Amino acid sequence: MPRIVSLISSATEIVAALGQIDHLVGRSHECDYPERVQSLPVCTRPRIAVEADSREIDRAVRESPRTSVSIYDVFEDVIERLEPTHVLTQVQCEVCAVSLRDVELAIARGMKGQPRIVSLQPDSLAAIWDDVRRVASALGIAERGEAVVAELQGRMAALGRRPEIRPRVACIEWMEPLMAAGNWTPELIEMAGGINLFGEAGRHSPWMTWEELASADPDVLVIAPCGFDLARTRREVYWMTDRPGWSELGAVRSGRVYLADGNQYFNRPGPRVVETLQILVEILHGSRAGLPAGGNGMIDAWEGL
Repeated sequence: MPRIVSLISSATEIVAALGQIDHLVGRSHECDYPERVQSLPVCTRPRIAVEADSREIDRAVRESPRTSVSIYDVFEDVIERLEPTHVLTQVQCEVCAVSLRDVELAIARGMKGQPRIVSLQPDSLAAIWDDVRRVASALGIAERGEAVVAELQGRMAALGRRPEIRPRVACIEWMEPLMAAGNWTPELIEMAGGINLFGEAGRHSPWMTWEELASADPDVLVIAPCGFDLARTRREVYWMTDRPGWSELGAVRSGRVYLADGNQYFNRPGPRVVETLQILVEILHGSRAGLPAGGNGMIDAWEGL
């Protein structure tokens, strides 16, 4: 039987979607869904002060390459005690989660058992589906992986919108300094019936200037910082609202600025990209847009500013 340690929250959710949650024996400090995984041993911790504000977190992250130190600790002693057969990690972003390099260094220090490392790279919707298949194949349940992908794709197809009028949308992934959402988010905006203004599908989230955002003057502005829940985004939205010219933005004047839970939805490339799409449909086409309730607290995952 497999014994799985997941060091990335989206992979934990993939394991759950595949019906393998009972085989999960360890998790990262960020893995918090489904709720039952929170009782599992924690195998990582951040080295930076994640409770700091957006500017301080960015400063700490930028300094870490100069010191050649990862921003995460991996507890190889804990992982070794758990005797995993599989360790799930990622190569997408060394800031967002524990990386393949971190795991390889930990295992290279002499961990017995040599668990299989399964590394995910979710930079687009297609890559997310491939990650589901990759985990399923590693666990010997490839057919189940295909079924899960088909079910998620079907749900997303049912949510997609093709309106006559498509609002121009800017999605913000970090507030200070400014970063637009890339990777899978541009695809979700287009599927929801919007026109994506910043960031490209399949490419890392790009830095941007306030002048670029103001010049584009989006019809809709979605603020979903990476790793921030709705309450924390609300606390730090002053990084946006205090900027010169904020009140002149078309989205502000028309009341179409929205805060969203980046941690649970927008920045988590797992099965709940379906719920992220639903949030965008609701934002762009009216509250709830005639859709069924999302469940799992999703109904409280966004709000107008």
